Amino acid sequence: MWMEGSLQSATQVNTEMDDILSQIAQLDKWREIFNTRGLELQSCFAKRPPERIKPEEETEDVSRSSTSAQTPTGYINQLMVPYSIPRSLVVSPSLGGHPVSPELTMSLRKILFGNTFQIFNYEWKKSFFKFREPHSNLSYALEAERGGARAVQMAVQAHIIKYLLFTRPVDSECCTMKSLGEVGEKEQERALAAALADILWTAGEEHTATVSLVTPECCFTPHLDYKLDNFTEKLQLFSFKKKEDTRKFIYEHIQCFNEEGSHGVILFLYSLIFSRSIVRLQEDLDFTTTHLLHLGLGNFGCRQALLNLLMTGRASPNVFNGTLLYDEDGSPLAQPLHGILARSDVGYLQWSREQAEHAKLPTVGSMLKTPKLPIWVCNINGTYSVLFSPTRSLLSDWKMEHLFHLYFYNGQPTQCSTAMLTIDTHSHHWEAGSGDNQGDPERRFPSLEMTIRTKWEGAAIDWNGTVPFF
Repeated sequence: MWMEGSLQSATQVNTEMDDILSQIAQLDKWREIFNTRGLELQSCFAKRPPERIKPEEETEDVSRSSTSAQTPTGYINQLMVPYSIPRSLVVSPSLGGHPVSPELTMSLRKILFGNTFQIFNYEWKKSFFKFREPHSNLSYALEAERGGARAVQMAVQAHIIKYLLFTRPVDSECCTMKSLGEVGEKEQERALAAALADILWTAGEEHTATVSLVTPECCFTPHLDYKLDNFTEKLQLFSFKKKEDTRKFIYEHIQCFNEEGSHGVILFLYSLIFSRSIVRLQEDLDFTTTHLLHLGLGNFGCRQALLNLLMTGRASPNVFNGTLLYDEDGSPLAQPLHGILARSDVGYLQWSREQAEHAKLPTVGSMLKTPKLPIWVCNINGTYSVLFSPTRSLLSDWKMEHLFHLYFYNGQPTQCSTAMLTIDTHSHHWEAGSGDNQGDPERRFPSLEMTIRTKWEGAAIDWNGTVPFF
């Protein structure tokens, strides 16, 4: 009897072990499927931001037993949902605003992707607005992603620099390069709120702005041809008639844009589209561009229309000045092409080695090349960065452009300090044929230098000891 009981127990244990091993095998199978689709499960689970613990609570934690330190059930439930937003970053429906409608989400998808069944991938969902260390050399700077969200982050970076150098309410003497290395955590949050509000207000033609945040529950039952993403369906929209009210609201909910798990870049992009409105966006675009994102190399990138919307408030698909009515031969176009209608505070420079070698480099018009303030978003070989000067009069006094400094930041963690370049447009004239014609083209003609020369032709550029990069 004892032997039979032992055998039965062993058989039962083996059976249970087989079941466990079978379930693990199934998990491995699904993990492999998700990994092949670029959805690395290990990274996509929501992470709750670290809680701030009071000193007296730290003392209590030390004396607690190990059994009392178990993970809360709510946190476990959050971990089970890929890409879910932590509860600390979700707003209550009682806050006000109005829920997004199914018709609006359909229009939102179409203006972004051109259809209603594509959704943002993991690279976009994990993107938010994260500053570098406060009170450091780069305390003014955002860390940028390598994917499509980088263009949005660098455009916001340009507006952060605009606020810190030119528009924040402090003594003008403080607005220097030195002051950019003295930005604390609270000032970083104020700068981000001001930059986001500035972009949204400009997109709303300085009459209105809309901020989209996320609530716990879905606001509607989607149509059959709409793909759920468990995020867009939970949007709550808040509209404002004053720029300062917009800034205050964003600052009060800044964690929805600058904390891990917030989907902060997507939330801001949604806010930008709602601020501009779907109708106005459709009027901004032309027959060459019907939506704002394009799919390439497995990721969604920003079209020029979205970049222009971020910089100028209008989603013009082209970088030339005005509206083009005729082709190169002087024949009328079937439909006009929409360009840049006015100078904005932030400008744009573009250079691509591949396009330059094939004589296909787009000519950026003077409206973007010469903004109101000396700040440029740069598209260099398809990657985005920021070039700027703390000298407000650089673009309004021609004598200032003889010899001056520009500062460069590319958003990557490998950059430890702001690069300073000295630009000489007067005493030395650079020529493409000068120097050694052998070797790496990037070493002979650094891409950032070529980008700067699209604005200051023939300028001699000194990196002041820094190895050229872009």
